[in-house]
Amino acid sequence: MKKLMTAAALAALFAVLAFAAPQTYTIEPTHTFTRFSYNHLGLSTQLSRFDKTSGTVTLDTDAKTASVDVTVDIKSVNSGVEAFNGHLQGPNFLDAAKYPTATFKSTRVVFEGDKPSKIEGNLTIKDVTKPVTFTVTSFAAKEHPMMKKPVIGADATTVIKRSEFNAGAFTPAVGDEVTLTIGLEAVAQ
Repeated sequence: MKKLMTAAALAALFAVLAFAAPQTYTIEPTHTFTRFSYNHLGLSTQLSRFDKTSGTVTLDTDAKTASVDVTVDIKSVNSGVEAFNGHLQGPNFLDAAKYPTATFKSTRVVFEGDKPSKIEGNLTIKDVTKPVTFTVTSFAAKEHPMMKKPVIGADATTVIKRSEFNAGAFTPAVGDEVTLTIGLEAVAQ
């Protein structure tokens, strides 16, 4: 009986340790979009997005640790106007032919309670790397109702100056400040 209780206790301990281990999630590309907005000629706020975002999130809610690694396909920029997409991909702005991806790699994730609230890291655009902090405006972790797998979702935002990434054509007429927002869903591997 004593051996049975010891075995049961060990099994329970391993189950708890397995549950508490960090979980890696793969970004779900059909429900993850990186968006950007900027002021155009003092007239309006323009909003565009990138249609292809990939990467991973590793999360351990018990230890309150996480890491984020995101890659954005610059050629997938989508302003809603095909001709303007080509303009944004050109050398005055994102220069997609020479720099086909932008990346964000976290260096620290700050938690408030059980949820991440800030993601600090390095953003690289056009081979220029700058530290940025994304503010997490919403976060959820649960079982996906159709896939029946653990899934996380988040919205996070930061503001950068495009001129700091060698993409500052037509400033100040076209705003230098760009708001980056990522709406992310990721599925457990």
